[in-house]
Amino acid sequence: MITESVIKNIIDEKLEADEMFLVELAVKPGNKIIVVVDNDNGVPISYCIELSKFIEASLNRDEEDFELEVASAGIGQPFKVKRQYLKNIGRTVEVLTAEGKKFSGKLLSVQDESFTVEVEEMVKVEGKKRKELQVKTVNCNFEEVKQVKDIISF
Repeated sequence: MITESVIKNIIDEKLEADEMFLVELAVKPGNKIIVVVDNDNGVPISYCIELSKFIEASLNRDEEDFELEVASAGIGQPFKVKRQYLKNIGRTVEVLTAEGKKFSGKLLSVQDESFTVEVEEMVKVEGKKRKELQVKTVNCNFEEVKQVKDIISF
């Protein structure tokens, strides 16, 4: 049976040598293998093809048939590994908390258990008629966040 650990052993060294990192690895019923990779500078389709051929060459279809899907982490998709947070420092992200609160801001830093986002919001200031733009930093624990994704702005 093809397992995630078998696939991980096959690709770990190659990903490291190619300065890529694993975002998702799953082996679903019927031996459907899903591999999602990323890189700090993005992943070209040609690399996905190369990795797919590398994995296929390492497995034997005569012993066990499988379906293989290799992809790059999509723009606007939720982050799944810490390295994606590190890659997006300085960019605008959208955060959805476990309580359902949604906000966006600039990802400032990433720590072991949390990350910090700079948020701009209009706040009513006492004694003034108009709301004023204020900037605050929000520290979020990974455990308290449902999802975080990058926001593309043009």
